[in-house]
Amino acid sequence: MKPVRVLLADDHTLVRAGFRALFQSIEGIEVIAEAADGREALQMIASQQPDVVLMDIAMSGLNGLEATARVAQEFPHVHVVMLSMHANEEYVLQALRAGAMGYLLKDASVTELELAINAVMRGETYLSPAVSKHVVEYVQRVGGESSSLQRLTARQREILQLIAEGCTTQEIARMLHISVKTVETHRAQLMERLDIHDVAGLVRYAIRMGVVTSND
Repeated sequence: MKPVRVLLADDHTLVRAGFRALFQSIEGIEVIAEAADGREALQMIASQQPDVVLMDIAMSGLNGLEATARVAQEFPHVHVVMLSMHANEEYVLQALRAGAMGYLLKDASVTELELAINAVMRGETYLSPAVSKHVVEYVQRVGGESSSLQRLTARQREILQLIAEGCTTQEIARMLHISVKTVETHRAQLMERLDIHDVAGLVRYAIRMGVVTSND
């Protein structure tokens, strides 16, 4: 049997090194590449065609949730397992809505790591035991209603993240290769859709919804 080919996407070098070391003790799984942010992950997926991506949820520039949504759309054969330090139900729900097939806490054991990879390769969803029960209860409580985040366009979510990370309008325009006027239009539209009318409110919303973390 061919080994399962894994891409590690995390903006911390030590975290990637730690997971690479863990995978060395698991037979039949091979780490083929690493990425330091969401955009690099998408580039590496296109060039390396991994079977599984371990995707950090909180990466600057383009977070794991948005990157996962693009993977699901552009590379539907690639299985994404989201990595996070947080057992937050909203984060997990956002990850699953984005198209992730697994949600793994960063303190996972080698055994759990192997279980997660094997599960998603079989087409199953894997949630860390620490979060699965709470997520089921949360889904039952809030129902299947779509998140306000899902009602934003991909570009609006991207701009929301960059605003929450402290980027100026000019910096966002330069990073996304669009005009300052276009950035201002997107910002006005997302504020209207969310009914949030100041930057501080957008930052609080982005943290609550897992777009960025308070540690970024």
